[in-house]
Amino acid sequence: MATIEECRSALERLSDNMAKAEGGVRDAAALDRSVSCHIKDLDVSFLGRLVDGRIEVRETVQGPPPKKAEIRLAMTGDDLIALVGGELAFAKAWGSGRVNLQAGVLDLVRLTKLL
Repeated sequence: MATIEECRSALERLSDNMAKAEGGVRDAAALDRSVSCHIKDLDVSFLGRLVDGRIEVRETVQGPPPKKAEIRLAMTGDDLIALVGGELAFAKAWGSGRVNLQAGVLDLVRLTKLL
C-alpha cells in the first residue's frame, strides 16, 4: 500500500508532467480550479488548485475533502502511483470505477484531452 509521502510525490510528478505538456494537452490543463484528491485506502485528501497547468497541493487533511472542489478525484494510493507512472490507463481506470473524477461538464470536456 502506498504511503502519504508517495502519493504526494506522485501528485508532484503529475503536476510536473502537465506543466511540460504542449499543444492541446497544455491548453486543457490551463484551468484555474480548486482540486481535491481523496486517497481512499489512506483516508487522506490532498487539497489545492490547478493553476497555469500545475497542481498546487496546499493542504493535506484526514478523511474526505471538507469542501467540494471544482475538480474532484478519488482513488487508492496504488492506483494514483500507477496512473502517474504510466502503468494504468486513466480511461480504463475511470471506466471501471477504480478512479472517480467529478467536475463540471465543460471542465470534463477539457480534461478528457489530458487522457
